[in-house]
Amino acid sequence: MHDYLPKELKIWNYIEIILKEVLTSYCYLEIRLPILEKTEIFKRAIGNVTDVVEKEMYSFNDRKGNSLTLRPEGTVGCVRAIIQNHLLNKKNNKFWYLGPMFRYERPQKGRYRQFYQLGAEVFGFDTEDIDLEIIILTNRLWKRIGIDSDVILEINSIGSKTDRFQYKKELVFFLKKYEHLLDEDCKRRLYTNPLRILDSKNKNVQKILEEAPLLSKYINVSSSNHFQNLCNIMNSHGIKYKCNPNLVRGLDYYNNTVFEWKSNHLGSQNTICAGGRYDSLVQEMGGQKTPAIGFAIGIERLVLLTKSLNIFSKIIEKINIYIIFIGDKNKYYAVNLSEEIRDLYPKLKIFINFLNQNIKKKIKHAVNSLASIIIFIGDDEIKKGFFLVKDLKKEKEYHLLKNELMIKIQKIFK
Repeated sequence: MHDYLPKELKIWNYIEIILKEVLTSYCYLEIRLPILEKTEIFKRAIGNVTDVVEKEMYSFNDRKGNSLTLRPEGTVGCVRAIIQNHLLNKKNNKFWYLGPMFRYERPQKGRYRQFYQLGAEVFGFDTEDIDLEIIILTNRLWKRIGIDSDVILEINSIGSKTDRFQYKKELVFFLKKYEHLLDEDCKRRLYTNPLRILDSKNKNVQKILEEAPLLSKYINVSSSNHFQNLCNIMNSHGIKYKCNPNLVRGLDYYNNTVFEWKSNHLGSQNTICAGGRYDSLVQEMGGQKTPAIGFAIGIERLVLLTKSLNIFSKIIEKINIYIIFIGDKNKYYAVNLSEEIRDLYPKLKIFINFLNQNIKKKIKHAVNSLASIIIFIGDDEIKKGFFLVKDLKKEKEYHLLKNELMIKIQKIFK
C-alpha cells in the first residue's frame, strides 16, 4: 500500500478533473459509497470460486462477530446502495464513484493492494445503444487526456451463465488432455474457474488454447445478435477495436458484452479500464430485474501511462504568485496582501516565503517553484505605497500601486 505524495497528486488531480468533467457531460451523477461492506454480498455477487473471493479479499469479524470486507471492487457496493436507497425508478440511473479498493495480490508495477478506481454504472437499459455510449464515453476520456493513440479496445461477448456452463464442460474436457503442460495456477483453475485460464499470460498456455473450443460457438442467438449489432454501430462511428475471444473478465456477475482498454506502455499489467454488462446482478442482490452495464478505470495505471508519455510535464504550474517580504516587520503587509489577492482571485496559488533566508535564496526558490510572478515587500515599498513586481516569464519588472497591482494580476492570469 502506497503513500501518494504532492508531486504525483498534481497529475492525479488533473486527470480526475478531466474524468469528472466528461462524466458530468454525459449526465452521470456522483455517488459516495462505504469502504466496508458485508462479506456475504461479495461472495454472492462476485462468485465463491473467483480469485477475488478465494484469496484476495481483506475480510475480518467486527466486535459483534459480523464478517466485513474492505471492498475489492465498486460495482457490488453501488448495486447494494441503489437497491437500498430505492434509486432504480429514478429518471436518471447513471452513477459514478471514485475511491480506494483493496485486494491481497502480489504487488508489482501497476498492481497494488490498495488501489484507486473510478467506476461508472448505468441501470435500466438492455439494448446495445448504452454499450456503445459507454465505449464512446471512455474513448472521449482518452482523447481529453491525450492517450487515445496509445490505447486499444478489446471486446468480446461471453453470453449467459447457461452458455458459459455448457462451454466450461467442453473447455475442461479439452484442457485435461494438456494438464501436464499447464502451470500450477492454471491447474488449480481447471477445477475451480476454468474460464480464467483463457486470460493466462503464460505463452505456452496460450499456444495450447489456440486449438481450444471457442466460447462464441456456445453463445445463444440473442447474445450473439446483441454483440454483432454493437460491432456494427461501433464500425459506423469509426471506433477502432479488436475482438478478443479469450476475454472473459474475472467476476461471475458479467454477461454478454465485456471489454478492456489496454496499453502496450505498461508491461504485464496493461489494462487501464475494464467493464461490461451484468444484467442479472441487481435481481440476484434482492432488487427488481434490471439490466445494467458499467466500467472501472484504474487511476494508478492511468497515471503511470500519462507519466510514461510525458503528457502533463509542461502544463502543471506549481505557484502563481510568490511573495517575498524583506524584514520581519513587513510580514504583516505580506499576509494582508496575500489575503486581499485571494479575496479577488480565489483560484490563484499564492505562496509566502516565511523562511529566514537571504533574498537570493528566496528568489531562487521562486524560480524553482515555477512561479509566474514575484511580489517584493520591503521598507521602500511600504513607505512609497507601491510594490516591486517581477514577471518571471516575460523577465520584466514593474513598480505598481496596490490597485494597479490587482489589475496587473488580472491581466496576467486572466
